[in-house]
Amino acid sequence: MGKEIQTEDKSILNAAVSRRHVLAGVGAGAAASVAVAQGAYAASSSAPILQTGHGPVRGQRQAGVSVFKGIRYGADTAPTRFEKPQAPRAWTSVKEAFEYGGACPQRRENKSESEDCLFLNVWTPASAKGDNLADGGNRPIMVYFHGGAYNNGSGSSPLYDGQYLANKGDVVVITVNHRLNAFGYLYLPLLMGGAFPDSGNAGIWDLVLALKWVKNNARNFGGDPDRVMVFGQSGGGAKIATMMAAPAAKGLFHSAATMSGQQVTASGPLNATQRAEAYLEALSIAPGDVEAIKAVPFQKMVELLTTPDPVNTTRGLYFGPVLDERFLMRHPFWPDAPAQSANIPMLLGNTHDETRTLVGRREPESFSLEWEDLPPRLSRHLRCDILPQHVVDTYRKTYPDYSASDVFFAAVTAGRSWRGQWEEAEVRAKQAEVMETAPTWVYQMDFGSPIDDGKWGASHAFDIPLAFGNIDKQGSRTGISRTAVRVADELSWAMINLATHGDPNHDGLAPWKPYSLEHRETMVFDEHTKLISDPRGAERRLFSKVPFTQWGT
Repeated sequence: MGKEIQTEDKSILNAAVSRRHVLAGVGAGAAASVAVAQGAYAASSSAPILQTGHGPVRGQRQAGVSVFKGIRYGADTAPTRFEKPQAPRAWTSVKEAFEYGGACPQRRENKSESEDCLFLNVWTPASAKGDNLADGGNRPIMVYFHGGAYNNGSGSSPLYDGQYLANKGDVVVITVNHRLNAFGYLYLPLLMGGAFPDSGNAGIWDLVLALKWVKNNARNFGGDPDRVMVFGQSGGGAKIATMMAAPAAKGLFHSAATMSGQQVTASGPLNATQRAEAYLEALSIAPGDVEAIKAVPFQKMVELLTTPDPVNTTRGLYFGPVLDERFLMRHPFWPDAPAQSANIPMLLGNTHDETRTLVGRREPESFSLEWEDLPPRLSRHLRCDILPQHVVDTYRKTYPDYSASDVFFAAVTAGRSWRGQWEEAEVRAKQAEVMETAPTWVYQMDFGSPIDDGKWGASHAFDIPLAFGNIDKQGSRTGISRTAVRVADELSWAMINLATHGDPNHDGLAPWKPYSLEHRETMVFDEHTKLISDPRGAERRLFSKVPFTQWGT
């Protein structure tokens, strides 16, 4: 167990008190709050206009924030499938930016899906001076990349609504859509005679284009192009980790926060080619047939995303970043931390019970296991080559009160979900011992959901509404208790301060020391948030004896 460094229980900040007063009026619940927020939009002749580098867009005012949805930052990708994104064609008449843009085609249902998906959304406190939002505010900019691995998702979830953060911290919040799954990561050059050389990382090339748009337009929406923070959860965090090692992304962001999202290693080009071969075979397209892969309907591409993966036939095809020697010339965080991002302050977080939803929703029997069930079940889920019975024995000794199901979820979380996060923290800390670097801070979310008598704990994606302050929004599992309000205040201020000052510390927390190999300092958010040294040390030592292999690589 970790050594407690700070035990003082901090009181709720004034901002959290204000937030609680708002929530006290919810009455019928979160749905009422969401409805009020939606009704707060006002389209009028005084609606704000943002002058982008490609043309003007008209937004709406929502509770003191100018909101622009569905701003085009890239051209339609259908005509240039698998290629680098292109800037959009300029326009002169004002376009309405009232609705979210289309999401990349995917298996998860969305309101609108299209290969024309390069859109972003902006929430800014900037007040218009006539038709001009360039009020000289020089506000920090918080750019969020959504999760969904590299396969699903969009920037339009209610949990990503930036109004609360923008008002609270006087910051600009931006969410982004980009190419996913085969559209963003199908690696084709070795099968197509050198055609589509950037196909394996097209989706992250999109994010690079989006960040260039942010820097180029920052002054126009009251932002500071020299204070751009990227943050993201799950796949969004993994995309950030990947960009930290990509020369094309250097200088586009100045601080970073990843939440349950890591990319220690990328897919090798040979494994990526095997997967492309399997996918082309499923599509009945011969290697070298460039015109056929460009012409296949996107609906068919989505349908065949479940093709068995040739590297691991128990799963569907993996799509993710590729070590292609163009966008990526090294693995993101192996064998060490990338030197190009050593000057970027970084916040790494995870939730204590990641797999209670990742595995538990698909396999509900995981909540009622017997001890004899564990070894074969762990061998299927751990994704590392370690003796399952040894894992069980270690957990039973370390946590004697755990049930068999508790051990299962804890071990699978540590062995496959948390592992990459502390791998990144470790190599960043090693880097800091040999060169001058920006700090790395680590957090662990132990505060868990009250739903179903707490069975889900602090599961994967649980910290998203806490970081955004959107605990009352549709999809949040946090509840709106006093503790939920306080933890949301603590984490959201940490994110705002990282964007503003390059440091997540604030008056509502105990002093948050950077992560070091000596103490492995970790801020644990819970009923009593405190800084703890190496809070899961026994689990870290158990799994550090075997090499880490990230799925897909």
